[in-house]
Amino acid sequence: MSFLKTSSKNDRNESYDLMSKMMEHEQVIFCNDPETGLRAIIAIHSTKLGPAIGGCRMHPYETFDDALEDVLRLSKGMSYKCAAADLDFGGGKSVIIGDPKTDKSPELFRAFGQFVDSLNGRFYTGTDMGTTLEDFVHAYKETKNIAGIPEAYGGGGDSSIPTSQGVIYGLKATCHMLFDHEDLSAVSYAIQGLGKVGFKVAKRLLEEGATVYASDISTENIETIQLEAKGLPGKLHIVEPNDIYLADADIFVPCAFGGIINETTIEQFKFKAIAGAANNQLLEEKHGHELADRGILYAPDYIINAGGLIQVTDELYGPNKERVLLKTKEIYNTMMEVYKTAKTQNISTVEAANQYCDNLMAKREKRNSFFTRSDKPKWNIR
Repeated sequence: MSFLKTSSKNDRNESYDLMSKMMEHEQVIFCNDPETGLRAIIAIHSTKLGPAIGGCRMHPYETFDDALEDVLRLSKGMSYKCAAADLDFGGGKSVIIGDPKTDKSPELFRAFGQFVDSLNGRFYTGTDMGTTLEDFVHAYKETKNIAGIPEAYGGGGDSSIPTSQGVIYGLKATCHMLFDHEDLSAVSYAIQGLGKVGFKVAKRLLEEGATVYASDISTENIETIQLEAKGLPGKLHIVEPNDIYLADADIFVPCAFGGIINETTIEQFKFKAIAGAANNQLLEEKHGHELADRGILYAPDYIINAGGLIQVTDELYGPNKERVLLKTKEIYNTMMEVYKTAKTQNISTVEAANQYCDNLMAKREKRNSFFTRSDKPKWNIR
C-alpha cells in the first residue's frame, strides 16, 4: 500500500492524509491473508472505558478509502453507544472487504479470528451487516473475543429481542415528552423496515392497539406482518416503501437503512418525532439540527437501539436474559434525560446526546485514573 512508502513527496502526502483520518483513533489494524482472501480493517476508537467492542460487517466496498471511512465512523459511534448504555467497553468496529454472498468461507473467518486474537483482548467483535452468527462460530475457534454467539455455544441468542424492547422504551419516553403520557395505543407510527427488529416493534405496537403504517421491500415480510396483525387490536396499513416518509403518522420509526434523514426526506416529513432502531439515521449531523429547527423530536439512534449491544456485552460475563432486560429499561431514563437537556438548553437532541456521553466518559475516565494499569482487571473477560 502506498501509505507505507516514503520514496516520493506524493507518497508522503498520502501517508500524512491517511494518518490524519485516523487521528481520533487509538489503533487501526489492516488485516491481509492471501491464502483465504481476507482483507479486513479493525478500528479501535477508544479503550478508556474498557476493551473496544463493535460488530464486523462484510461489504464489497468500491475502494479501500470507502472501507476505511466506514470503519472509522462506525467505531467512533460505538464509543458513544457504549457510554450512553453505561457499559464498561469502548468503541471499535471491523469490516471485511468482500461480497458476503460469494466470498465467505470458514477459513476466511478463522483467519479473521486469528487477527482479532492477536489484539490480546483489546477488541471484541461479532455479527453486523453481511455477517451471521454462524460465520463467527468459525472465528470463535480461533479466539474467545467474540460477542453475540449462538445459545448453543454459550451465547445470549437473538439480540433483536432486547433491541426491539429498547425501542419500545424509547417510544414511551418520546410519547411522554410529546404528549405527556406513555399510552402507545393513542399514537400512530410509520415503521420503515420489517426485519427482525422492525417486525417485533410493529407487532408490539399492534398488540397495544396502535395504528401502524408499515413498509418493507420484502413481500414476505409484508405478508408475515399482515398475518400477525389479524386478531390484534391495532390497525395495520401497508404503504409502498417510497411513501413511508409521507405517512400520516405521529412518529416515524426507521428500522432499516441508514442515511434516511437527509435534505430530500426532511422536506417530506410531517411527523412529530423520529424514534427507531436503524443505525446512522442522519446522513450528516447537521440534519439533526434541521429536525430540531422544524420542531421534530429526534431520538438519537445510538441510544434507542442499544438493547442488542447491551446483550452481547452482557454475554461476555455469562448470558443472563433477566439482567439484560433490566439494563435495557434504562434506555427510557437516558432518553428522557437527553430530551430534557435539549429542551432546557435549547439545543438539538443530537447535541444533548453527545454532551451526555462526553460527560459520562470524562467522569468514568477520571474515576479510572485512580488506578494504575496493573491494578485494573484484565480485559480477557471470559
